[in-house]
Amino acid sequence: MAEHQATTAPPPPARLLPVAVLLWLAGLYLRIPILVAPPLAPFIGDELALTQALTGALTTLPILMLAIGSMPGSLAIARIGPRNTLAMAMVIMVLGSAGRGLAPDTVTLMLASATMGIGVAMMQPALPALLPRWLEPHHLALGSAIYMNGMLMGEFIGAGITLPILMPLLDNSWRATLVVWSLPALLVAAALYLPRRDREKPVGKVSWLPDWSNPLTLRIGLLLGLSGSMFFGLNAYMGSLLEQQGQFNKLADALFWFNIAQVFASLTMLKMAKAWVGRRSVIIITASLSILGTLGAITFTGWRAIASATVMSLSAGILLILLVAIPPLVTTARETGRLSAGTFLVGYTLAFSVPMLGGLIADATGDARHAILTVIGYSLLVLPLAFTLDLQRKKDQPES
Repeated sequence: MAEHQATTAPPPPARLLPVAVLLWLAGLYLRIPILVAPPLAPFIGDELALTQALTGALTTLPILMLAIGSMPGSLAIARIGPRNTLAMAMVIMVLGSAGRGLAPDTVTLMLASATMGIGVAMMQPALPALLPRWLEPHHLALGSAIYMNGMLMGEFIGAGITLPILMPLLDNSWRATLVVWSLPALLVAAALYLPRRDREKPVGKVSWLPDWSNPLTLRIGLLLGLSGSMFFGLNAYMGSLLEQQGQFNKLADALFWFNIAQVFASLTMLKMAKAWVGRRSVIIITASLSILGTLGAITFTGWRAIASATVMSLSAGILLILLVAIPPLVTTARETGRLSAGTFLVGYTLAFSVPMLGGLIADATGDARHAILTVIGYSLLVLPLAFTLDLQRKKDQPES
């Protein structure tokens, strides 16, 4: 037992920086493979003659996979440990992401996109499960903020520099662009084995299925659905809303401010993680601001609507980090991956299905605002759960 404790002792502060860099780079690849698809979609659609639905599926299919793939990630964490799971998931993600660039037809393209989504989904619970093995307890909140900063930076980087910078350097080839974005992740996966920790398999039997008896599984998941459905929903229907308002010429500006707000959210949490993570009041405030911002986006027009949407994106980004940071903070290291996977399963299922339902309602009524009102209605229903979150910390039990 003493030998096992010696091999799993947290690293000294001097080793925090390289671990932080690895966490940030892994977080970057939680979103880059997904968010490079929208700017490349017109080029992919033209070459492979995709319908509008299939072109949209380049982005929505991986988001659906984020829900489906969370449980394989939890199983892998229980069997081979979080570091090995994270490395394996990154390899799967690269095979799918780069495979899109080699796809000769639509079926292969969609299979590759689904594979990429499964890889990203398995990465999600592996990262919070890895934090207690690499960081001191008082660094857990900062660790969550670091890899989530990487993730939200990945959203902006993937969507922001693909067309103006990377694609022209690659002879305007969407295929080469996908491959070049993907391959560096293999280096990150290999570098995960540099810290001297987590080389062995978990000791004893570790559960991997969601613990539905734990109220946090459903409550955090439903609140993640609030954050995700508002962000993905407003992102998806921004063009339709502005067109309906006669402001379609402002779409590029609206999307820029909407997405860069996520970067500012992650930078804010790097500074405030220790003070805000684990505080129910901050979760309630950011969730409420997200709803108000979304409501403003469909109530106002022009720049006031864009400003409201930006406030929503900033608040939802902070809320996302606050919620993702809860499992390693309140449960044992052995249970963190299981709890995280359960919350991602619920959260991303709702982040996909609620905006989809809203879109169907908007199609039926002919009013794009009804898509966002559906998201707001769901968010108001689950907001009271934020008041019931039990965020008391639990200590690890000795392993037998």
